[in-house]
Amino acid sequence: MDTFQIDNPYSGEVVAERKFLRASEVEGLVARAHRAQKAWARTALPERLALCERFCVEFEKDADRIAREVTAQTGKPLGNARGEVKTALVRARAMMSFATDALRDEQLAPLPGFTRFIRHEPIGVVLDISAWNYPLLITVNIVVPAVLAGDAVLIKSAARTALCGEAFARAFERAGAPENLVTAIDATHEVCAQIIARPEVGFVSFTGSVRGGHEVYREGAKRFIDIGLELGGKDPAYIAPDADLEYAIANTVDGAFFNAGQSCCGIERIYVHATLYDRFVEGALAEVRKYQLGDPMDSTTSMGPMATPGAPEKLSLQVEEARSKGGRVLCGGKPVHDAKGKGRFFDPCLIVDANHQMHGLMVEESFGPIVGVQKVADDDEAVRLMNDSPYGLTASIWTRDQERAFRVGAQIETGTFYMNRCDYLDPALPWTGVKDTGKGVSLSRYGFLSLTRRKSFHLRTQT
Repeated sequence: MDTFQIDNPYSGEVVAERKFLRASEVEGLVARAHRAQKAWARTALPERLALCERFCVEFEKDADRIAREVTAQTGKPLGNARGEVKTALVRARAMMSFATDALRDEQLAPLPGFTRFIRHEPIGVVLDISAWNYPLLITVNIVVPAVLAGDAVLIKSAARTALCGEAFARAFERAGAPENLVTAIDATHEVCAQIIARPEVGFVSFTGSVRGGHEVYREGAKRFIDIGLELGGKDPAYIAPDADLEYAIANTVDGAFFNAGQSCCGIERIYVHATLYDRFVEGALAEVRKYQLGDPMDSTTSMGPMATPGAPEKLSLQVEEARSKGGRVLCGGKPVHDAKGKGRFFDPCLIVDANHQMHGLMVEESFGPIVGVQKVADDDEAVRLMNDSPYGLTASIWTRDQERAFRVGAQIETGTFYMNRCDYLDPALPWTGVKDTGKGVSLSRYGFLSLTRRKSFHLRTQT
């Protein structure tokens, strides 16, 4: 197959058609990026910072087009897509603010007769294989710090959001970036493997499925290059007995259903202390019923359709499994259309009396507008159940007691632990995960480590 089409998840119309990169084009593509990178690596950091600021200006000028393209490709409500554009710019500028400290030479303690320091050199050509659910945020996490580090970048957006990679390349071109420094490509798995095999490629970032992560990691292992992987989550929330219940209900429901539940760090399972369980369920049901499904271009729509065609069926199977094992489906739980008969929606679903026999609902990733709620007796039971998943991206506790949060958080197998918040990335903190969520770090000053290579300088000045 040489071409592919992107359909609109709401209207079914074709948004765009694109050609896949041919295998015969890989060598030339990577060679051009390599030449651009070698020249770019000789520039000083102030010049790189200036380019990235110009990129931000151009990206912002293009904001309305980009947001509308995100909505057309993913079904994300337009207001949320506009918010993603703004957040991408915040992330870009945050990484710019960390760059001077992260990339400067590290001087060692003085040693008579020697000069010793560590330099952070560019890694080369970076391949960023980005996911579709937050196509701007996932991409900006890698592209901007890579350019700041002195690397060239090949952006391979998910086929569903191919226009987003083009938006980054277009903004960098308009900002005056050297030709071939930032390039958007559309490629099959086989062609991506060819790119990873090229000696000019120094790092690969992949956001996607566990299966895809294993495939990418195997290809990288053939060359001993590092691979950054973010592969999914089954993020838990624990409502402790001293939680501010009204606040916890509003925020955990939003954390579970924002972006139609298609968030890597969205809440997928909720554990509620027995003393609050009934009140939590009553309040959560009222919140879930507020969602308005409809045209994502309409400002009254608060939940858009599922981005991928197979998602409603997968979620339906999880609902049926939960129901067969004693779960009570309080609302939603089936594929639906809106009042106009359009869209591949999934009716937002709240399932209570959940347990871990309901494997799809409470252990494996759902990635949709569905959440299970389970009653727990104490903190120890909550910790045991929160850790009972192959994933570990984020987890949250809802409590008034910071000491409880420290104690519980120390026991949870996760990349980020929250108290009284969820589904949020602070660019000053490393974004990472454990277990099948993957490996590596993006964001913060630590996000530059995988995009650079440490070189030790050990100079004897007296002989």
